[in-house]
Amino acid sequence: MNTEHADPHDLAAIRAAFDVDDGGESALGWEAVQAFEAEHGIVLPEPYRTFVTEVTNGSHTGPPAYGLVGLAEMPDDWGDGRGERDLSRPFPLTSSWLWDEDPRPEEEIEPILDQMFNHGTIVLGTDGCGMYWHLVVTGPHRGHIWFIAGEGATPFGAGFGSTTAEPGFEVPPQLGSG
Repeated sequence: MNTEHADPHDLAAIRAAFDVDDGGESALGWEAVQAFEAEHGIVLPEPYRTFVTEVTNGSHTGPPAYGLVGLAEMPDDWGDGRGERDLSRPFPLTSSWLWDEDPRPEEEIEPILDQMFNHGTIVLGTDGCGMYWHLVVTGPHRGHIWFIAGEGATPFGAGFGSTTAEPGFEVPPQLGSG
């Protein structure tokens, strides 16, 4: 997709793929996205940035299984008791981590878990049962998607052996041809 001047046909095709039938009214627009970025001290990675700006801010259609949550929202199953989220602080991981198998004491693991769940990511949505998809917005893996569940975290993408797909938020190639 041309992110400078999105083709109306591309936008219509992408909206149809995500069951967005409001002609883009659910999209945030550039002013709102830039305000969000300024408030949090980040710049959203492309093409997610253009997606929430011009296509839609959330969708009941996914992936994830329960759809995409809006930019400033959290999935219904996120739960209470999590630390304060700070998008401007770097996401701490650069490789898969199964903390259930980590031999370090819990007092060393807990601060890393807090950072992993709360720093440097936008939560895209949930597959339920505490399984979340995160888009990294700050740190070495900026632009990559991570799958984080109760046992561990892993980056998603061909370079990490988890799929043949690219590692970030992507619009299907047949839709983003403008």
